[in-house]
Amino acid sequence: MSAPVAHAQAGSSSGFEFRWDNSRDFRKLYYFLTLADAGARSDYYLVLGPKDRKTALLKLAISVPSYFDAKINPSDVSLCTIKQGGIASKTRCLETIPATVEVAPDGTAIEIFPDRPVATGTTIGVYMQIFNPSAGMYQFNALGQAPGAVPISGYLGSWVVEINGAGE
Repeated sequence: MSAPVAHAQAGSSSGFEFRWDNSRDFRKLYYFLTLADAGARSDYYLVLGPKDRKTALLKLAISVPSYFDAKINPSDVSLCTIKQGGIASKTRCLETIPATVEVAPDGTAIEIFPDRPVATGTTIGVYMQIFNPSAGMYQFNALGQAPGAVPISGYLGSWVVEINGAGE
């Protein structure tokens, strides 16, 4: 008789991760998925903690891999303050931050424009409801634009999301 196999129902940033050619320019960001199986409907929480942002935020741009074969609808994306979960609690949105969300026609970029600058010191994140893509690893990169005379976006970090194959 074989031992039962636990099936991961949720995905999140792992405690241990190995990267080839790891550079100092890469910043790993925390994320949480309610379901990490290919094709499953899942809630994504792409988190930016207080240490991930040093300035207020006028715009958040997220690059999506071209091979991420899931449809992202702007109406299913929101910016919110987040309570990061742990063993005793779930990751969840506390309050929605009013913002305009735009998704590129080819699905490779999400741009979020808060109605007013988002101050530092709080945990914020992007909440999305989508059907997961095919199994694989997907790196989403976050760029933030700070208030100022020169509108330049700076790299905030990356979420490396892993989707499990169906039935594995």
